[in-house]
Amino acid sequence: MRLNRILLLIACTWTIPNAHSTPPKAPRVIVMGTAQDAGLPQIGSHSPQSERARRDPAARRLVASLLIADPRTGKRWLIDATPDIREQVDRAEGHPPSRDTSGARPPLFDGIFLTHAHMGHYTGLMHLGREAYGARKLPVHASQRMCAFLSNNAPWDLLVKAEHITLHPIRPGESVELAPDLRVTPIEVPHRAEYTDTMGFIVEGPTRSLLYIPDIDKWERWDRRVEDVIAQVDHALLDGTFFADGEIPGRSMAEIPHPFIEESIRRFAPLPASERRKILFTHLNHTNPAADPSGREAEAVRQSGMDIVSEGQQFSL
Repeated sequence: MRLNRILLLIACTWTIPNAHSTPPKAPRVIVMGTAQDAGLPQIGSHSPQSERARRDPAARRLVASLLIADPRTGKRWLIDATPDIREQVDRAEGHPPSRDTSGARPPLFDGIFLTHAHMGHYTGLMHLGREAYGARKLPVHASQRMCAFLSNNAPWDLLVKAEHITLHPIRPGESVELAPDLRVTPIEVPHRAEYTDTMGFIVEGPTRSLLYIPDIDKWERWDRRVEDVIAQVDHALLDGTFFADGEIPGRSMAEIPHPFIEESIRRFAPLPASERRKILFTHLNHTNPAADPSGREAEAVRQSGMDIVSEGQQFSL
């Protein structure tokens, strides 16, 4: 009897905060992954973070992605189709619970939004073709350059020609309406543009909003102050790829510019505590020591008034 009471207490402790923070009928954003493009552990990596993730499945991180779910309509949308999309579709099962999954091949999503053409953000589209799920006219929202890239390059062009996906060009500042009180607005950010430009997204719901920028070169290279954008939203999931300079042995990190978390902590330190609480870092590289929530780097982030986003974390809109 005493054991049963303990188990019940543990279950209540785990479920009640999430239920309280995310009303059952409210649209929400659900974190599907938090790692840099190659995941954690990363192929061929013997970093402490990768080795820990091999030993402990709980330390694994899937590639950064978000799910927008609207229980009112039963619809859902994916932000970025990652190499981990198979497992992320499994994780998305039951979100939202009102979703109609009848029929032989129900749509996996009601749409996919893509940030850019680096491997962690669009290559999951390959699972929508005839060799895998065989999607039918699944809407893909992306910049004009991204749409042109998919249309004009194999093997992605076959997804378009065979109508597994339908491309919907989006423009910075022009919102895509998902429901009368739910919309996604792209914002262009500076990032290595070998093939396409790069978008971040602002997701706005009935009562709250969320900023998502998994990739940007440096805050100083943007044509606006990131602090001004953070001030407009309730949650900000930002590029936390690397914790500090020198993190990758034998490679110049100038070739892969990102705002180091150390830099972001210093930059955002003058903000009021209420603003810093909005900020959570995502898109963590396999070398990033902040990927270990029990480590000193993750603690330093928490002490700064910010945090590292968790997989499965939900944000009510």
